[in-house]
Amino acid sequence: MAQFYSAKRRVTTSQKVTVTVTDLDPFGQGVARHNGKAMFIPGLLPGETAEVMLKEDKRQFARAEVKRRLNDSAERVTPRCPHFGVCGGCQQQHADIALQQRSKSAALGRLMKRDVDEVIAATPWAYRRRARLSLSWQPKSERLEMGFRKAGANEIINVTRCPVLVPRLEALIMPLHEVLSGLQGVHELGHVELVEADNGPLMVLRHTAALSAADRKKLEQFSHSQQLALYLAPQSEILEQVTGETPCYSSDGLRLTFSPRDFIQVNDGVNQQMVAQAIEWLDIQPADRVLDLFCGMGNFTLPLAKRAASVVGVEGVAELVAKAQENAQQNGLQNVTFFHENLEDDVTRQPWASRGFDKILLDPARAGAAGVMKHILKLSPGSVVYVSCNPATLARDSDTLLNAGYQIQRLAMLDMFPHTGHLESMVLFVKHK
Repeated sequence: MAQFYSAKRRVTTSQKVTVTVTDLDPFGQGVARHNGKAMFIPGLLPGETAEVMLKEDKRQFARAEVKRRLNDSAERVTPRCPHFGVCGGCQQQHADIALQQRSKSAALGRLMKRDVDEVIAATPWAYRRRARLSLSWQPKSERLEMGFRKAGANEIINVTRCPVLVPRLEALIMPLHEVLSGLQGVHELGHVELVEADNGPLMVLRHTAALSAADRKKLEQFSHSQQLALYLAPQSEILEQVTGETPCYSSDGLRLTFSPRDFIQVNDGVNQQMVAQAIEWLDIQPADRVLDLFCGMGNFTLPLAKRAASVVGVEGVAELVAKAQENAQQNGLQNVTFFHENLEDDVTRQPWASRGFDKILLDPARAGAAGVMKHILKLSPGSVVYVSCNPATLARDSDTLLNAGYQIQRLAMLDMFPHTGHLESMVLFVKHK
């Protein structure tokens, strides 16, 4: 009797197999080979053999979960966080940091078709200077949940510790939960953001209904007792500073002020090294004209201006342009100008681009800079540094420069987010003569 296969029929499996992991992907999943294809298994490390249950079997890959691990890798370590494996924040605390960096570097090298020259890293613990904690009142338990989302779910995991946070922020978790739980408006809280600025910590509390006078007083007293700046956000676009100073951080010894909602690099240790390395790679000379695209509030722009003849920073967010101009003025830098432009447009037509640039730096968001690359070619700089938070868009955008005669001279993996699947990088392109 003939049997017919229906493409619409969903095939499920509960097959148990024994596999040995040979690799670690950038997201911390073990990679094994089974039936000629890759099998991804969370929680396993290279060299470990385990009995696993097949959960998903596709044409080109499969996914499985561990039922019984038969041996331990020498690079397996005990996770420091009591919430690891449940909280969705970290995926790799069970892997030695050297293994994490090696697997991320290998993944970056495969995408860029080139070996990674160096890893830029700082401390793997107590590095995050920013965190956003979700808040949700649970009527049944009459308890305020405060924490991060569960891995692969919307559920909030109540956190009591977070060893990747800088110590000052981690120490705030328990007393913050206590004060928020005691508010009259505890049912109307959305989330709380914590940021460690150079001049002290701050918190932004999102609330969906007006706070009572008693609640405001309680929060102000908490901010004074904990020596942190307090901001309230009754709506997503409103930010009210209640106590504290304007936050600031340093980049290459310069003081940059920012709003709590402005983007700053989460890992200060890596940021300082990254800025220094970019400047060194570009070999900034006193006569150079430099262009910084997606410049934000001047994290790279202002350090470049300390060394070059002139620097132009271009940014698509008007508020950040204003902040960058303010930061340049506060640091006494008069050879840098900032412009608000749509970076998808041909910026080479702007008057400030008429003299051209010797060197260009760009630091785009995850979407990359596809619309910008052809304009960079028109400016024909001698060298380009591309800072990336998404290796896939970096590889795509790199082709534009490589096809135009540029060569990759240096490639670095930036370990900006240890213990997570985030992979950041920085590339130096030099025009082939």
